[in-house]
Amino acid sequence: MLRFDIPPVCSNAYRFQATMTFIVSAIYLFTPYQWAALIIALGGLLRGFVSPHKCLSYRLFASLTRKMGKSKMVNAGSKMFADKIAAIAGTAMVVSWLMGASFGAIPAVALLVFSFIDLSTGFCAACWVYGWWYRVRQPG
Repeated sequence: MLRFDIPPVCSNAYRFQATMTFIVSAIYLFTPYQWAALIIALGGLLRGFVSPHKCLSYRLFASLTRKMGKSKMVNAGSKMFADKIAAIAGTAMVVSWLMGASFGAIPAVALLVFSFIDLSTGFCAACWVYGWWYRVRQPG
């Protein structure tokens, strides 16, 4: 479902977001600073459930890409879906950290892998799933 109630977002700014997700996931997995998962959880909640345009990091990255002349505007629906997945994964990581459990490594590894794919190639797996889901569900 395309989102026309929210202005388009810059896909290259989301590549910067993927870089941040990659860094935070690596911090979560390889350092004792697992509280960093709060960044993924809160950012995903704000961008995915409210609006990407309300998020300071998105606004910073969008202005950087605009100044570099690399803005590429896309519909916000698929990117917000990806942020919802990041919010769920980040929340699971935070809960795992608070419980002193290790199950948070599963979503952290998934975010690490998929964010690396996004930042290195521009392929957003969640965006692809989003588009596929709505093509399959179309009445016809």
